[in-house]
Formats: sequence, structure tokens, C-alpha cells
Amino acid sequence: MKRTIIDASQLELTEKVVSIKRVTKVVKGGRNMRFAALVVVGDGNGHVGAGLGKATEIPEAIRKGKEDAIKKLIEVPLDENKSIPHDFQGKFGSANVLLKRAPEGTGIIAGGPARAVLELAGYKNIRTKSLGSNNKQNVVLATIEGLGALTTPEEVAKKRGKSVEEILA
Repeated sequence: MKRTIIDASQLELTEKVVSIKRVTKVVKGGRNMRFAALVVVGDGNGHVGAGLGKATEIPEAIRKGKEDAIKKLIEVPLDENKSIPHDFQGKFGSANVLLKRAPEGTGIIAGGPARAVLELAGYKNIRTKSLGSNNKQNVVLATIEGLGALTTPEEVAKKRGKSVEEILA
């Protein structure tokens, strides 16, 4: 996966909370309740990231999750009809997310966690299928892993020393 450092100060990021989990730790005096928030941020124009925040209160966990997601922003390729350049399968842990190209007018066909990532990345026409684990955190990270590993025809042409027309032919 290609990681490029993106300056988030120029981007207008929107956030979406994918899940909030209540985590309990049993200690001598009783139980400690904490919250873990999985947050996805994106600008709707090819930048997306996901982060996990943990705190004793929900708003603080969401804030921390958003900060973590901003640190992990990646740039993803969008083609002319707001889809992906080619089919790909993203993997993270035991979660696999199959990403498929779609023609204009298809919309976003995806489950909850993957849908949040795709909407905030700016995709309008894409089909996905979550395979393996349905753990929300792993599905989100598998989707981002898959999107980050996509290559554009321009990148492939440059790598092979050919023109874009030769690649697409």
C-alpha cells in the first residue's frame, strides 16, 4: 500500500463514526468502563482515513479517533465516473473486501463499515462484497488497504515505460 503524507489542513474533512464499543476492565475495586470509537474521515475527493480512539467518555473517544484518522489519511484513485480503476481485493486480518468497478448510475453497493469509507472517499459507483470476518474495524481497514493498493492506468504506463493508450488497449 502506498502511503503518502497528506497535509490535512487544506482539506475539508467530514467524519463518520462507524462504531462505538463499551469496553470493561475488571479490577480489584469493580469494573472500569471505557469506550472505543472507530471513526472514518474523508473529503469526498480522493482522500480517506480511519482511526481508533479510546477514552472514558464517548465524545473524547470520538475526538481521539478523528485525530488518529487524520494522521492516517491516504489518497485513493477516482476514475471519470467516480469508480475505481480496476477490481481489487483488500485484506486486513481475516477480513477481505472485494472491490468491483461499476458503470455510471450504479451507486454505492456496500455494507455498513465499507460504505462509510467509500462515501467519504468520494466514490459514487462501486460494488463491494465483504468476505471472511465481519468485524467492523477489520472491514474498514481492509477497505482502506484495498483502495490504497489500487493503481491508475497512468501509474502502470509510467512503470512499464509505455503510453496510457497502449495499456488500455
